[in-house]
Amino acid sequence: MPVYSGKSTGGRKALGSAGEAAAVRYLQSQGYEIVETNYRTRTGEIDIVARDGPTYVFVEVKARSSLAFGSGVDAVDSRKRARIVKVAEEWLFENKVEDALVRFDVVALTRSGRGDLEVELIKDAFQAEWAP
Repeated sequence: MPVYSGKSTGGRKALGSAGEAAAVRYLQSQGYEIVETNYRTRTGEIDIVARDGPTYVFVEVKARSSLAFGSGVDAVDSRKRARIVKVAEEWLFENKVEDALVRFDVVALTRSGRGDLEVELIKDAFQAEWAP
């Protein structure tokens, strides 16, 4: 599992910010083109909108200080997935993207004992219940 030294010594918000920055760096190292970060609507937020070749990828980033309460992937439950899909629909409509390949990935980060962030990318983490 890749490790990024984006040491986060602050609270949850600091860990989240460090996690998102580490996720962007990791995705770029994997060849993703970052299109937008922190896209917000009244419905919710998508942490990262990226392109992986011809595919638009909507990425949820979940950072954890430990695995005591489960991994970041565990936090992306059915309600969260439905909200991400809805916001993705809004992004596609707003940006006039039609007939695009779409994928939903999750980047889970866990702070190691040394304070580094371990990164795990789950490609195609879930499927949408719609056809854009």
